Amino acid sequence: GPQLNAQLEGWLSQVQSTKRPARAIIAPYTYCGSCAAHAYKQVDPNITRKIFILGPSHHVPLSRCALSSVDIYRTPLYDLRIDQKIYGELWKTGMFERMSLQTDEDEHSIEMHLPYTAKAMESHKDEFTIIPVLVGALSESKEQEFGKLFSKYLADPSNLFVVSSDFCHWGQRFRYSYYDESQGEIYRSIEHLDKMGMSIIEQLDPVSFSNYLKKYHNTICGRHPIGVLLNAINELQKNGMNMSFSFLNYAQSSQCRNWQDSSVSYAAGALMVH
Repeated sequence: GPQLNAQLEGWLSQVQSTKRPARAIIAPYTYCGSCAAHAYKQVDPNITRKIFILGPSHHVPLSRCALSSVDIYRTPLYDLRIDQKIYGELWKTGMFERMSLQTDEDEHSIEMHLPYTAKAMESHKDEFTIIPVLVGALSESKEQEFGKLFSKYLADPSNLFVVSSDFCHWGQRFRYSYYDESQGEIYRSIEHLDKMGMSIIEQLDPVSFSNYLKKYHNTICGRHPIGVLLNAINELQKNGMNMSFSFLNYAQSSQCRNWQDSSVSYAAGALMVH
């Protein structure tokens, strides 16, 4: 606990809160604490009361979204309570399934966000709940349906959406080796590819994002949670809500220079409602 706390405090202390209060953040979840801090620093614990955490499913084939079967998620900092009232509302739609305890324990895409969530909210630790949602390999029409469903929650300033995603997984072990030689070294090509995707996300256009993924097949593991968020935003924009998304940090686990190398990219950003 104390070790984790010190680590999180160290990363957060390096970062500015320029996009506070964020209504949604996109943040990475593996080996990238310093990058994720840029997103979590935009969370305002004074107004946030419910935190939806959308993570991609890595272990089970899932064509919809799934809810946890437990009441509490433990972290080394303190326990986080799952909001059973919201879970009940979501369950009633018939659009969700339940994760088994095994799936829940195996899946790291939500779990890795829990310590940062706890840290960002510690000044109000008894006053908020979380709504973890495991997002499957959704079709575009399903992303739209879930986007529509979550849009009414996104409209509420006391809610925060955390979208869990790393960016490009490059190299033979990920079976992905797109390389645009005009960009120079491989890692520059990866950065160019990621930043193209990031700027499309900043345009808040779910259709362009889908087209980008179809064209380049960039291995963004949280592409479906991001798709759901973009569709939710789209729904609110139709109703006249004014929002902007900005990425605040980008990093790579290492710089690929040859075909034997591999890397994972990380990006952190925040959605603001104006």
